[in-house]
Amino acid sequence: MSSQTLVRRIAQRRGLRQFVKFGIVGFSGLAVNFVIFTIIQHYTPRELQQPRLILDNSIAFLSGGVSNYFLNRAWTFRSSGHAVKQGMQFIAVSVVALLIDNTVLHFVEPYLGPGHKSWFVATLSAIVVNFFVNKYWTFREPS
Repeated sequence: MSSQTLVRRIAQRRGLRQFVKFGIVGFSGLAVNFVIFTIIQHYTPRELQQPRLILDNSIAFLSGGVSNYFLNRAWTFRSSGHAVKQGMQFIAVSVVALLIDNTVLHFVEPYLGPGHKSWFVATLSAIVVNFFVNKYWTFREPS
């Protein structure tokens, strides 16, 4: 199968297109998350980094989430639903994803340390939950 055929097949599958777009948006949110986390860690004294890890991670995670909401609403799901309702649903999903993220972070940090390795593993843990719950609840098209 040629790469053009593969691209054409992907383009014809709406759910797959949305997942790819969600991934692209997610990477932009991941970049925001990473930059915010790095800035916070840079300005946090070394002795406070471990005790403040969950707080720093939460601030960075939610910063990436805000940019993700707007991009997913406009581009990934092209939603015309009620913006405030969807925003509240997106926040609820983000809180659940953050709880998953922080739980994973709590368990991997003793093995990987309080830096970027732990952050990366924890952040990836929330992606699948985030996509499916947002696709089928937050940005669900009315039937």
